[in-house]
Parts: sequence; structure tokens; C-alpha cells
Amino acid sequence: MLVNLNIIDLAVVKSLDLELAKGMSALTGETGAGKSILLTALGLALGDRADASYIRPQAKRAEINLEFDLSEAKDASDWLRHKELDSDGTTCFVRRVINSDGRSKAYINNTPVNLQTLQELSEKLVEIQGQHAHLSLLNSEEQRRLLDAFANNHCLLEQLNDCYKRWQKADKELTQLRKSEHDQTVREEFLRYQIDELQQLDLAQFDYQALSDEHDKIANLEQILATGQALVDRLYEQPHSVNDLLNLSINELTQLTRLVPELAEIASLLTDAQIQTEEAVQALRRYLDNEEADPARLDALEQQLSLIHSLSRKHHVSPEQLPAHLASLEHELTAITTSSERILELAQEVETWLKHYQELALELRKHRQTEAQRLAQYISAEIKELGMPQGEFTVQVTAHDHEQPRLNGKDHIVFLVSANPGLPAKPLAKVASGGELSRISLAIQVITGSDKTTPTMIFDEVDTGIGGGIAEIVGQKLRRLSQNRQILCVTHLAQVAAQAHHHLYVKKNQDTDITSSSVRLLTPDERVEETARMLGGITITENTLAHAREMLALAESDSTH
Repeated sequence: MLVNLNIIDLAVVKSLDLELAKGMSALTGETGAGKSILLTALGLALGDRADASYIRPQAKRAEINLEFDLSEAKDASDWLRHKELDSDGTTCFVRRVINSDGRSKAYINNTPVNLQTLQELSEKLVEIQGQHAHLSLLNSEEQRRLLDAFANNHCLLEQLNDCYKRWQKADKELTQLRKSEHDQTVREEFLRYQIDELQQLDLAQFDYQALSDEHDKIANLEQILATGQALVDRLYEQPHSVNDLLNLSINELTQLTRLVPELAEIASLLTDAQIQTEEAVQALRRYLDNEEADPARLDALEQQLSLIHSLSRKHHVSPEQLPAHLASLEHELTAITTSSERILELAQEVETWLKHYQELALELRKHRQTEAQRLAQYISAEIKELGMPQGEFTVQVTAHDHEQPRLNGKDHIVFLVSANPGLPAKPLAKVASGGELSRISLAIQVITGSDKTTPTMIFDEVDTGIGGGIAEIVGQKLRRLSQNRQILCVTHLAQVAAQAHHHLYVKKNQDTDITSSSVRLLTPDERVEETARMLGGITITENTLAHAREMLALAESDSTH
């Protein structure tokens, strides 16, 4: 439950530190005193969108701190542990800071978190019923949600919606594949043509650089042979060849070594050069003897290179990239040829999920119809106590006309009411007044409240449109609801406030240039005075005070029986 609310520089609140207790707490005060800002602060701390307009004038930032006792909030404790946001003990701290630039920061147990994470935790800690919550009853989706919550359909809905999402995904893919089937056939034919064309090149053994080099060699073979022969002549065959000159130089140096022995080493080097020259000439002769012009091979190479260059231009890739391009085309073709198989697989998958969905939807409908009767009986009994003595509430569950699967099932759920005997039940929007809607909404909260795990529930003027004895019954029901959870109720009705275990008073202060509001827990005597004010208005008489004391005493007496 919420044990402390701390607000700093938020709207009309300069500084507030409010301790909250178990049971039912009533929050009252003059109109405009600032009761709503407390709920605004709670909403912001629990994940509502924020902007700089919430900051108190002349302040740099606003801050809201909440402290929760999790000793009776297992779902929240488990969630915090799973998210690794838990702290030592059973306390949870939530903090929200709003800066002057409109940006805000949120913290759970001093760990920064995003708004989505904060909102996930908030759902497990606090439930706020706004003063216009009864209007949501007119929404068909809200009526469906309330019935499913009462019927405890959570697990069945999870299975159904998971099945729906799987069916939807498979059906979407199947539709897309069938839609593109004709285009794929055309593409498949074109791919096969391109692949056959490229396979002429024997790309498995393809080496464009080697082919190009071989072509250059054969095309220039005549020049190669002529140059090679000229080198042989120059090195060995012609008069005054390199070999002759080396031989002459060696002989002359050998003669000189008799006079200059140190020249022997140079003579040896020249001898080595002569030997290497002879070896080079022999190797060159062997090469020239083995090479001859091959016009047929040259023609074949030119044709192959011409085809390569043509396909390269046609496919807009370089010659070296042709093998990779062929692999890419083959991969695309494989994907297309397997799409027909995928269509068959998906069709079977869609049929399987659809069948499973129909089974779950039928099971859900039967359970809804059974629980709808129980819910209608309970609400009918409650609204009779809440000033609709002839009221009869009905929950109608019928199959929806839509043939395709839908999220949350295929049922059409309608809340109907008959306020007077003999009149047929009609949808709430057509027959229920604002006050009747408030009472029906409260009846639903009382009935479903015992099944909820949320430790704190906040009611913001849910008693709008009622008064007198009915208001007292509303207060009694809220007090009863607080037996297993914390209830905070903002009210203008003394009959409701008198039923609370604790009474908080909101006061507007105008002692300074900037208006501010404060909240404090009333003492027993102060509570009598505030209850009298709510009963009697401006002039408080002794009779009014006596009536207030009686109301408070009766509320306390009734709760002990």
C-alpha cells in the first residue's frame, strides 16, 4: 500500500509530506482547494505524461516521491525481483522529477527507468477510478474488459490472443505470397534465362585474369618470338656477341693475373657471368623452340572474352564479378521455386491456427455467458441497494458477425439495464442517467474489488450525482472494500467521508503572492467540524455539529458489528 506521498513545487503545492494508513481515507476540502492536484501528483509519479506547466511558479523543478509497503503486494514484489529493481526489505520507492525544460526523469528504488517500466509497476500498485470513470462503461471494449476481469479469463485470453497473432502473421505472409505469385512466375522465367546464359561461361572454372593474360600472350606471340631470337643472336650467335666479348675479357684478365694476382677474382666473376649467359641463352632457345603461333586458340580466346565482356555489360557487373552474380541469381531462383512449397505450408498453418482459435473462442464464449449471468445477478443486487430498487442489470454475450478472428475473441458484449419493472433492458447509453451510471460503476468496483490484487485503490468523486441515504450506502461499500486493501476517496459528501477510517483535509492558503495548498490528518474534533461543514455549508449550527457527531459515531458503530 501507499504509506507516504511527498510533493515538492508541483502546481499549488510548495511542499507536502503526507503519511497514509491502511483502511479507508477520505480526502475533503472546499472546491478549488487543491484535492485534484494530489491525484495529479500520483498520476505523474505513476507514469502519466508530464510537462513544465506542472512546475510551481518561480520553482526550477517539481518532484514527487512515493513510498510503498509491499508486504501484501506479491505481484509487485515478484515483478521488481524479475526486473532486478527490488530493494532490501518490503519497501519500494518511486520518484518522478519534472524539469523546467519539460523533460522528466523516473526512478524505482533509486534506479533510473523509462515511463513504460514505471507504468508496468504502477498497474500492480495503484488503481485510480477517476470522477468520469463511469462514462467508460459506455464503451463496449471496457464492458468486455470488466466481464473478463470478473470471470478471471486472463489465461484463456492470453492463449486466444497468442493464437490470433500467430494466425494473423501466417495469414498475412500467405496473402502476400499469393498476391505476388504471378509476378514471381514472370521473374522465375527471366532468372532461368539469365542463369542459362551465364552458365555458358563454365563459371565453376572461371578465371578471367588468366584468360586475359593468355590472350595477350598469344596475340603478341610473333613479337615475343622475334624479340627472343634477336636476344639469342645478340648474346651468343652474332660476331662480337656478349659471349664473345666475355670470352675475350676473361682471356685478357687471365694473362694479367700473372702480373697482378688480385685480378684473379674479377676473372672468376666474368667466368661466372659467361656461364650464366650460356644458360640463359639455352633456356631462351628452349622456350622459342616450344612456342608457335596458334590462330585457333587465339580465335577461341577472343570469342570467349567477347562473350564475357558482353555479359558483363548486360548484367552491369565487372567480368570478375560474374561468378558471384550467378550465385546471387541462383539463390533468388531457389527462393522463388520454394515459395510455392511455402504457400502450401502457410495454408496448412493458417488452417491449423484458425481451427485452434475457433475452439478457444467457443470455450471463451461459453465461459463468458456463464459468468455474465453471475455478474448481472451481483450488480442487480448492488444497484438495488444503491437507490435503484427496481433496477435489473443484464450482460449480453452474443457471437459477433465478423467471420475473421479478432483480438479478445469474436463476442459482442453489451451491458443493459432496466430501471423500471416491465420495461425491456436496454444498453446503458440509452437509458442510464449520469447518477445511475455512477452507481453501476461503483457496484462493479465493489463486486470485482475482492478479486483484485492491487493493494491501493483511489476513487475520485465517484459519488457524483448521488446523495442522502444512498451516499451513506456508497460510503459503507467503500469502507467494506477497504477491509483487504487501502482505499483513498476524494469526496464532497459527508455521508461518504463519515465512513472513512481516516479523514484528510485539503486547505488553500493565500497568505503569500502565490497560492498554495496543504493537506493534514484531522483530529476527531476537527473531523466533526469538517463533517458539519460538508453537511451545513457556511453556517454551522449546534444541530449540524450534533448531526455530524452522530454520523461519525454510527459509522464507527456499524463497522464494529
